[in-house]
Amino acid sequence: MVSERLSKFSPQDWEQLSNEVLTKSLEWQKKIAYCLDSNCNMHELEILLSLLSTEDEEQFETCVDTLRSFTTPESKKMILGNPHILHRVNDLIPKAGVAVKRMLENFLEKIQS
Repeated sequence: MVSERLSKFSPQDWEQLSNEVLTKSLEWQKKIAYCLDSNCNMHELEILLSLLSTEDEEQFETCVDTLRSFTTPESKKMILGNPHILHRVNDLIPKAGVAVKRMLENFLEKIQS
C-alpha cells in the first residue's frame, strides 16, 4: 500500500518525490494526492501545495480534499499563506456539484477555524 511506503520515507525520499512529482502523469499525481494524508507531515503538505498549481479541476479538488486532514496550526498557516488556493476554492463552490461543494466548504471551515 502506498500510504505504508510513504510512512517509511527518509528525508531524501521526500526530497526526491518533491523534485519529481510534477514530472509524473496527471493520473499518477491524482493517485499520490489521495495518499498524502497518512502522516500529515510537512513533506506531504508541501507536495500537495505544489500539486495545487494544476489546471485540472479534478486534481485540484483531490488535493483540497486531502488537505482537509492537515489541521495543525502550522499546516493551516502554510495553506492560508497561499491565498490563491482560497480564491480558487471560493470560485469553484458556486459551480460545484453538491458533494464537491460540501467538501470545499468543509475545507474552508477547517482551515479558517
